[in-house]
Amino acid sequence: MTEMTPDTLAELTALRRDLHAHPELGFEEERTSSIVADRLAAAGIEVTRGLGGTGVVGTLRRGSGNRAVMLRADMDALAMPEETGLDYASTVPGKMHACGHDGHTVMLLGAAEALARDGDFSGTVHFVFQPAEEGRGGGARMIADGFFDQFPVDAAYGLHNMPGLDLGVVAAVEGPQLASSDSWTVNFRGIGSHGAKPHQGRDAVTAAGVFLAQVHGVVAREVDPLEPAVVSACALEAGNFNALNVIPEVVRVGGTARAYSVAVRDQLEEAIGRHARGVAAGFGIDADYTFIRRIPPVVNAAGPVAVARDAIRKRMGEAHLRESFAPSTAGDDFAEFGSRVPGCYVWLGMGETRVNGTHHNTNYDFNDTCIPHGVTFWRAVVEEELS
Repeated sequence: MTEMTPDTLAELTALRRDLHAHPELGFEEERTSSIVADRLAAAGIEVTRGLGGTGVVGTLRRGSGNRAVMLRADMDALAMPEETGLDYASTVPGKMHACGHDGHTVMLLGAAEALARDGDFSGTVHFVFQPAEEGRGGGARMIADGFFDQFPVDAAYGLHNMPGLDLGVVAAVEGPQLASSDSWTVNFRGIGSHGAKPHQGRDAVTAAGVFLAQVHGVVAREVDPLEPAVVSACALEAGNFNALNVIPEVVRVGGTARAYSVAVRDQLEEAIGRHARGVAAGFGIDADYTFIRRIPPVVNAAGPVAVARDAIRKRMGEAHLRESFAPSTAGDDFAEFGSRVPGCYVWLGMGETRVNGTHHNTNYDFNDTCIPHGVTFWRAVVEEELS
């Protein structure tokens, strides 16, 4: 059951659409964080600003309980154009809320205001409004700035909207939910030559082609087939189309690697490099290999998942609970929090999507009818955790 007056829903919807119209990229969320901080303060919640640059933490204490939890929402938008044609579409060229972080911000803010008003709990809750989730490392930055020193917590909770999952249904699943998200690059360094005289050089272009044919076999032939993983080459730089008789000296290849376990993550790092160096050796050239670990996997712990499920059953109803849901190979740096304390990351059903309106699409928009369900979930988790 969701408890929200029509006036509250209208006000939160207007706020969500205002944030949608004014998207800000990671570490640039000045306007968004100011709105969040002002509303938290107006609700009587203690506000801390500046962690992670533009991050905001609201702290609410009640009763004598000594347990503390964190609830996290992300605030940043994506560097892409919006093509929805909505009245509240992005007013900033080349930037849009294409993943629903505007909705995440509003739902957590609505829950914070409701809990400050009449929350039934005993303990401490930290409402964490994180910058720069979209690949810029906002979670790690908040932690590096002393988040856990300043706000020690016993459990961490995160939420993400999910188009296609029934409206208001919450998937709370134990185990892997999101993959690690890492980047790799290989610079093949040969000896440039005339295109008509390849024997006078060492061909980095052909070496890169052989590598590309090999590297996508890592998952198929080296990783346990019961362990999901992804290796994708996503960028290629070489040569000059205005000089098609010149074999270049350097070819640069880059991509992403995804896994759900530490062991497979390590395996991908080693295997990509081994193939790059092996191919280079075969062609008599050099390979400079770099593997950058960006985001660890999101793996839900049993304890917080059980709490979330009980909260959903008691306050939203059994019909709103999904105990099984396929993990995603996308990444989310909620993992920075959930890998340090027991964590639970849930999916909130957004119902049917707009045409071509999935995450990171120029036609995406958050479904505002989700707002009461998200607020209810956050409130339920706090009252179940800190009962």
